[in-house]
Amino acid sequence: MLNIENLDVFYDGLQALYSVSLEIRPEEFVCILGPNGAGKSTMLQTIAGMLVPEQGTILFDNQPIHKLAANKIASLGLALVPEEGWLFGQMSVEENLLMGAYPKPSRPKIKRQMEFVFDLFPILAERRKQYEETLSGGERQMLAVGRGLMSNPKMLLLDEPSLGLAPLVVKDILSVLVRINREEKTTILLTEQNIFHALKISQRGYLLENGKVVMQGASQQLLGNEHIKKNYLGL
Repeated sequence: MLNIENLDVFYDGLQALYSVSLEIRPEEFVCILGPNGAGKSTMLQTIAGMLVPEQGTILFDNQPIHKLAANKIASLGLALVPEEGWLFGQMSVEENLLMGAYPKPSRPKIKRQMEFVFDLFPILAERRKQYEETLSGGERQMLAVGRGLMSNPKMLLLDEPSLGLAPLVVKDILSVLVRINREEKTTILLTEQNIFHALKISQRGYLLENGKVVMQGASQQLLGNEHIKKNYLGL
């Protein structure tokens, strides 16, 4: 579904990704792991068309997308849930969700997707007329995920959805991602600093360090890797 080959990306004049290659198959749940500054956010922003690679190719459903504008990529079925949400504070929960259905192919399914989001996150249904800025941090993250789902994406890109949230809220949001993957057959690519949780819910993972893929494999295999246990899990 997604194939990336030899990707070089610069951010603010500095190289952030070096010859990165990865492959995501349909209906997979894959995580990209690594510390702050490893290039995880840069990776997702490049896939979504917010950054243009200096070198390399990105294919989505066998179509080159690395030179397409972000709105064109979204129309193909790729949705990004960025770090910290990037929501609209002076708009209601419902209005923020409707913004996620902006791509033309998603508009006929607005009602169905809205009902699906409210089924996943009942608290958002209760808050549907509230301004985004009045929500708690956990509710904002739920809204960000919900807005991404409003486009009825084939693939969902999530950048650090657990950042700054209480452990119970993190557990709820990550369990919802598993449900989206299994029930909706939505392919998911997740970046996470919480490596233990990410590997527990995903099928495969890539470890990114200093802008390079240094390790990849099945999630259970990576959980047992000595480098990951020592440097990221404190074991």
